[in-house]
Amino acid sequence: MPRKPPVEDPSYDEMTVQPPESWAAGLPGVTSAMSYAVGELGPSRSLRLLSRVNQKDGFDCMSCAWPDPGHRKRAEFCENGARAVTWEATPATVPTSFWAEHSLTDLLDRSEYWLGMQGRLTEPVYKAADADHYVPVSWERALRLVADKLRALDSPDQAAFYTSGRTANETAFVYQLFVRAFGTNNLPDCSNMCHESTGTAMLETLGIGKSTVAYDDFAKADLIVVMGQNPGTNHPRMLGALEDAKRNGAAIVAVNPLPEAGLRRFKNPKTVRGLVGRGTELADQFLQIRSGGDMALLQWISRRVIEAEDRAPGTVLDHSFLSGHTLGLDEFRAHLAALDAHEVVRATGLSVEEMDELADRYLAADRVIITWAMGITQHRKGVDTIKEIVNLLLLRGNIGKPGAGASPIRGHSNVQGDRTMGIWERPPAAFLDALAAEFSFEPPRRHGLDSVQSIEAMQRGEIKVWFALGGNLVAAISDTAAAEAAMRGTGLTVQVSTKLNRSHVVTGAEALILPTLGRTDVDLQASGPQFLSVEDSVCAVHATHGAVAPVSDTLLSEVSIVTRLARAVLGDDGPIDWAGFERDYDTIRESISHVVPGFADFNRQVRRRGGFVLPNGPRDSRTFATSTGKAMITVNELVPVECPPGRLILQTIRSHDQFNTTMYSLNDRYRGIRGGRDVVLVNPDDLLDLGLADGDRVDIASEWPGEPDRWLRNQRVVAYPTSRGCAAAYFPEANVLVSLASTALGSNTPVSKAVIVRLEPARPTAAPQTAP
Repeated sequence: MPRKPPVEDPSYDEMTVQPPESWAAGLPGVTSAMSYAVGELGPSRSLRLLSRVNQKDGFDCMSCAWPDPGHRKRAEFCENGARAVTWEATPATVPTSFWAEHSLTDLLDRSEYWLGMQGRLTEPVYKAADADHYVPVSWERALRLVADKLRALDSPDQAAFYTSGRTANETAFVYQLFVRAFGTNNLPDCSNMCHESTGTAMLETLGIGKSTVAYDDFAKADLIVVMGQNPGTNHPRMLGALEDAKRNGAAIVAVNPLPEAGLRRFKNPKTVRGLVGRGTELADQFLQIRSGGDMALLQWISRRVIEAEDRAPGTVLDHSFLSGHTLGLDEFRAHLAALDAHEVVRATGLSVEEMDELADRYLAADRVIITWAMGITQHRKGVDTIKEIVNLLLLRGNIGKPGAGASPIRGHSNVQGDRTMGIWERPPAAFLDALAAEFSFEPPRRHGLDSVQSIEAMQRGEIKVWFALGGNLVAAISDTAAAEAAMRGTGLTVQVSTKLNRSHVVTGAEALILPTLGRTDVDLQASGPQFLSVEDSVCAVHATHGAVAPVSDTLLSEVSIVTRLARAVLGDDGPIDWAGFERDYDTIRESISHVVPGFADFNRQVRRRGGFVLPNGPRDSRTFATSTGKAMITVNELVPVECPPGRLILQTIRSHDQFNTTMYSLNDRYRGIRGGRDVVLVNPDDLLDLGLADGDRVDIASEWPGEPDRWLRNQRVVAYPTSRGCAAAYFPEANVLVSLASTALGSNTPVSKAVIVRLEPARPTAAPQTAP
């Protein structure tokens, strides 16, 4: 029988800490995934769902955006993918009685883990002003409440419309269309908090904000540099691609402040060698960099490349590529000539010998991929660091040839597709022109608000209505206390969700929860069963089909919710056939084919088994849609992260049994932590310097110039092999330490990977911790 939702929050009293693992996956990964799935879903539902994950006629896994290979294995999912599917597809539902039994005051004291484990939401619920309970309401009333509030605003810009990266292409398109028809570009999304730095840097330098590699390029690379990411937890299927590359002769270099088991040794659970043998050693070199030191490292490697060219002119740089396709080399060369070795060593925490080893590997490789995630993007100089990745790749022509390129790895399964579909507060004029031509209305041209700007606008009282299509912003964004206070200052908050989370209990004066179908659910509309589509990290677009009947016949799809709301707000006599969009999603795709570049003949292309790949100028033809028509080699000023004596540089991290703000359990198996999350990981030598020991309880204070300290209380110190001077604590709990004002230059992404903190003995009055 499937498990029942927990009645009470688990405590951390039984938390245990052991040494971190030295390898990932293997038989423990299989048993962990399957025991969780069978325990929650039962055997038959588990089999039906897991046999369809990431298959060409199945549904796309919602746990990450790692691309699918051309040839799919029978089990084309990872441990965390199985957990994500299980979490969404649980047959457990939140009963109607729940809302009378639990006030918001009660739910505010519940953990994120407890909220998510209560089951699927099945009915719209409404919290009136001054009320402390949600009450069930009809769909008609719920949508009318939202429409009345929106139509009563003095300006459409008094509303903001958030999007989670799990939203499919068709939904994202009709959502942004509704928002712009309503009259605003306030379309913040989860990308603002993760890979906005990537898009900003790559658009300026390469003319595209996406990966320049295809899936097959990993197996063709000579060198793969993995920076600021933990594939074994955040996108485990990547380990299989790295294993294939290693067997084909590639060298792999990991650059990260923390050693991660998945990049040390991978025991592929889909092979005999992985299940019963030693597995595959992945990283040939591990550069345990100081947090925020990546830009200095990249500049050093580029300088070594140029010095090698100076010693043997015409033999190192790709002069044909550089002269024909790039601008800025001379300025870059002059800038690097002044690079100070002592400053680089201080910034990186690495020795010259360690850095030169990577430089030698780069010089010896003809085809190089550099791949990264939020360990790069969530820094003050995140945009410039990614520009340095591009600089290094351009020097030897590692863009636009097989086995080479820039490869940002996204988190949400369709966060890239949402941006492609127009979920962006700063839409390009060409996209708005195409919308105007297709739908005969003039969309707003003024740029809207991103996620941080939306919170700031709430603080000023400028946002009256907050509408979220998925997601959990108050937990995901920086400066938790400030974000929650801002959200409470709105007039109405609306969450379209499958399950409960913190954003349902931190509300405006009025609040609505609108339950929706999940990725695993069959979507039946008037014209018959529907399918959706997603875009992965390498610009591949494919269909996703629900596999099981919805847990309730009262659920609406996200497309239905958006189109019905559009009709309630805008009416049925305008130029847009909202009812037609809901009736048959092919009509949405037909409009997308007229508006979005690369989607011509969308309905036919997406029905091909395996889908299709979007055009990509840098990858396909070495063409660059920048302001100059060339790839731009840029000059970026190195500004190391300064950390005063007695302080540490803290980064936020996810545990293994976690997807964004969703916790599947309280374990972080690879890091040796089980049954709790109230920890701070600190290098043993730093603990000695600070007069602390493993097992001590501390309060963590973050220090921001001109601002009061922010506190995360009563955390257990774990002696852990982090980089010297660096620490780590779990996201989202540690978001409370990050100032809302601390964002990346150019992208406004929260700086969650370089927080200056001090550790103090925990106050005796600190309350015992429970699940987050």
